[in-house]
Amino acid sequence: MTSDISIDIAVIGGGIIGICAAALLTEAGRGVTVFDRTGICEETSSGNAAAFAFSDVLPLAHKGMIRQLPKWLADPLGPLTIPPAYLPKLLPWLFRFWRAGAGKHYEASLAAQVGMMKLAEAEWMGLLDRSGTKPMLREEGSLELYGSEAEFRASLSGWAARERFGIGFRHVEGEEMAALQPGLSSRFVKGTFVPSWKTVADPQLLGKAVWAYAERLGARFEHGRIDRAEAGADGATIVLADGTRRKARRLVIAAGAWSHLLARNLGDRIPLETERGYNTTLPASAFDVKRQLIFSGHGFVITPLQTGLRVGGAVELGGIERPPNFQRSKAMLEKAKRFLPGLDPSGGREWMGFRPSLPDSLPVIGAARAPNVFYAFGHGHLGLTQAAATGRLIRDLVLGQAPSLDLAPFRPQRF
Repeated sequence: MTSDISIDIAVIGGGIIGICAAALLTEAGRGVTVFDRTGICEETSSGNAAAFAFSDVLPLAHKGMIRQLPKWLADPLGPLTIPPAYLPKLLPWLFRFWRAGAGKHYEASLAAQVGMMKLAEAEWMGLLDRSGTKPMLREEGSLELYGSEAEFRASLSGWAARERFGIGFRHVEGEEMAALQPGLSSRFVKGTFVPSWKTVADPQLLGKAVWAYAERLGARFEHGRIDRAEAGADGATIVLADGTRRKARRLVIAAGAWSHLLARNLGDRIPLETERGYNTTLPASAFDVKRQLIFSGHGFVITPLQTGLRVGGAVELGGIERPPNFQRSKAMLEKAKRFLPGLDPSGGREWMGFRPSLPDSLPVIGAARAPNVFYAFGHGHLGLTQAAATGRLIRDLVLGQAPSLDLAPFRPQRF
């Protein structure tokens, strides 16, 4: 069945990337319809750690992480794990990931990420103002914590890299650290405070509020599961699971961890893998957390939200089909109890989401091989942070304007 509905710009994906792309395109006067199988900001974008991590510029494959991989992989509930049965499928991605940690690749990814973060901060601050969502922004900074002098020393090369790009921070200990977060376990010997770090009141509420702004400008939503996309000189066609088709002049694919499946039938093979992230959101009364606490040696964070206290993170490279392993969220909660004596672990709700990740830690933003199609996916754990910048870049591309950033490092064909 072919629908006679003609859409100006179709966006596949109602997560934060698709929402921001829709908002900026509607601001430019274009007609936008967003398609999603569940709703607006109902999947991965609903349960993230709520950070605008503009200073988080280190590629995932940085040297420190490569060194820790064997130790982490030996712990099935540690910061990073791979289910043994999934390892053979993952090997090509892991090889690319290992290569991305080499000197020249690392420096190129770092520079590209810094540029992306500068644009992301500027675009988010503007979008928050225009959409009336600025009250949802929190600017208390972050506190990264170290359980030993060795762990602290291992972090210094990463802080030196950030310092090269003007990112401010200060190392703290003793009374200063205790003042930044009262009630910490005495196991933590040092910390690093990043005053410019920002969070949001709740990522799902922010996403829905930005969408409401886009909707007021004329954006539309259509519920549907997308089977495939087709493209030609006269536009693109979306084929829904029920067999109906929607024609659009331009198509933006922002479907997160499922995006590479749609890209494949358009002629682009993109090595996307899935960082499955876990969390538990406790009642807000569980502990008085002053700002986002980062336990990098353990791969998780604790974030105070308007809607509760979120304990989550870690990486399970396990694809999109395996059932959740909520023992991972329980393991983080057990550590949180040790790190914050007095934390009440009761009444929490567990969650698992899919972070779409490329081996060089950079997203795919750019034109597909097929005409009239653009990609916006693969942001890993930085989707919320980089969403407004991605929306701006997609707007530039769709309107045929010079992009606000050099897109060469983000090209879909770089692999």
